[in-house]
Amino acid sequence: MAPQLRIFIADDDSLIRMNLHETLIGLGYLVVGEAGDGASALRLSRQLRPDLVILDVQMPQMSGIQTARTLMEEAIAPVLLLTAFADRDLVMQARDAGVISYLVKPFREAELRPAIDVAMSRYVELRRMKQEAGALQETLDARIIIERAKGLLMDTQGLKEREAFRRMQLLAMNSRKSMRAVAEAVLLAAERHL
Repeated sequence: MAPQLRIFIADDDSLIRMNLHETLIGLGYLVVGEAGDGASALRLSRQLRPDLVILDVQMPQMSGIQTARTLMEEAIAPVLLLTAFADRDLVMQARDAGVISYLVKPFREAELRPAIDVAMSRYVELRRMKQEAGALQETLDARIIIERAKGLLMDTQGLKEREAFRRMQLLAMNSRKSMRAVAEAVLLAAERHL
């Protein structure tokens, strides 16, 4: 059996919070915390690290959109935004803040589970894409450094491209270091001799 999804809820209306809490429990989710304002929601979400944060748009101290932006920037949890407002400008602000899903109040219980499922799926996909992008950037950065070191060896030692690459490759194997680490060492050694 899959572990219960841990959800944090924030709404300045205590009746809505209580109703949402009961609805989530009834749907089989675990409510790990609640807040009535954006600043408290942010602070408690940082501490509790829920799987999902459900925020109202209009809250004191810090709006739901501001809170969502920080939660997403800090990769704390995906955000499902609840609002009584459905105007295009607000939807665009929510999107720009990184909100993963959006639900207009009053919502029916039958709408909540699909909104949560979509939010979680999108967040998992977003994290996977960010990891892939990071890995690609790392590969590109390493390739640039290796090419610079190879060029340096070609210039300073009169090696052909294949020879320079093979020399770094052998150094990497013999020292049990990555090609990037060897290339960085070659470039650092050259800087020290300047």
